[in-house]
Amino acid sequence: MALFLATHVNKLDKKSRISIPASFRAMLASGECQQFVAFRSYKYQAIECCTISRMQQLSESVDQLDLFSEAQDDFTAAIFADAQQISIDGEGRAVLPHALVEYAGLEDKAAFVGRGATFQIWKPELFEVHQASARIRIKEHQAALKLKTREGETS
Repeated sequence: MALFLATHVNKLDKKSRISIPASFRAMLASGECQQFVAFRSYKYQAIECCTISRMQQLSESVDQLDLFSEAQDDFTAAIFADAQQISIDGEGRAVLPHALVEYAGLEDKAAFVGRGATFQIWKPELFEVHQASARIRIKEHQAALKLKTREGETS
């Protein structure tokens, strides 16, 4: 599985066009059309982004919730009703919807933040603060991960 890695800061023009990092474009390639899905983060002042196949996995996960339950309704309203497919042009640029740009507080620059299977788009200054806080929390809680092996076991 390929991964979205690193943080890239790119310029955002007045028409909300932005160059997608080359490594991210490579991950998003599907047939002749490159695209991704974007929606408001329900946790941060940022834009959540993923492939259409990842969005399908999210849909299948939400379908596991009780039909018409409050949780299912909340997830569908927060994720799917807000999600937009964003196309990448031949020059590697995308136009971010105004509502998402406004929500994330983007001005003249945006930080593309790799998160493994997904990525986020942040106002660079906000992400710096968030990343510093995350590092402090990990250190304070002495957080650890169990490494998943190829067979699905942890080590």
